[in-house]
Amino acid sequence: MAAKIIDGKKIASLTRADIASRVAQLKEESGVAPGLAVIIVGNDPASQVYVRNKKKACEEAGMYSVVIEMPEDTTQEALMEQIETLKENDRIHGILVQLPLPAHLDEEAVIAAIPPEKDVDAFHPINTGKIMIGNYDFLPCTPAGVMKLLEHEGVEISGKECVVVGRSNIVGKPQAMLLLHANGTVTICHSRTKNLAEITRRADILVVAIGKANYITGDMIRPGAVVIDVGMNRPAGGKLCGDVDFASCSTVAGAITPVPGGVGPMTITMLLENTLTAAKKAVEKNCKNP
Repeated sequence: MAAKIIDGKKIASLTRADIASRVAQLKEESGVAPGLAVIIVGNDPASQVYVRNKKKACEEAGMYSVVIEMPEDTTQEALMEQIETLKENDRIHGILVQLPLPAHLDEEAVIAAIPPEKDVDAFHPINTGKIMIGNYDFLPCTPAGVMKLLEHEGVEISGKECVVVGRSNIVGKPQAMLLLHANGTVTICHSRTKNLAEITRRADILVVAIGKANYITGDMIRPGAVVIDVGMNRPAGGKLCGDVDFASCSTVAGAITPVPGGVGPMTITMLLENTLTAAKKAVEKNCKNP
């Protein structure tokens, strides 16, 4: 029996409509439009597509959006100055520096320079720490998108075996924390994990973010499992695909996300959610300290 396809495009569209109505309400009540600034350094084609999509999504939700393009040879000092300017700009509630940055720039220092209250990617060490203890303002957009998909599909996490394949700071680690906060029993796997298939076959919920095309195959998953594919790969000359071999896994899983059209649309959607949250918090702060 074929798995249910989890339609990320549809869920993203419904969520964005809800965000747009809350943006309109905030504007009406406070006169404030949530504002997002995206800095892109260099000419990476994939990054440029992501940035265009972010700007378009902001505008469709009724948000204020600015894209700052900086050349490939931008110095660390110039980038830090740009962040400093945005920190002081009251119209900007969220600051996002598109990663990866050119090799000569210090990514860690750039992330640390964004104030936690404007860090809508939730990469700042303070926001990362808040996620660990479960008292957070923002969530990293991709793991938050995964949780939204599971919630929309009515997937019960509490007490379930959850396996996350991948341990990046952007997806794997925060994803494991969010599943843990939802009372899942969580195992994190990675490139050094022995007997990976034995562990993935235990999963009621399997989240794959390892960055290897079609790495998880149908014989590695438990019949009826919920499989969330975070991967985005384009093999040489091939079509866009995920980290999960969709053809073999979709005949075994109970529900599965496609690539494209699964987790991808949710990532930008949760960025909008974070920007709206940042704007609301700024309005509340101004009301307390006029």
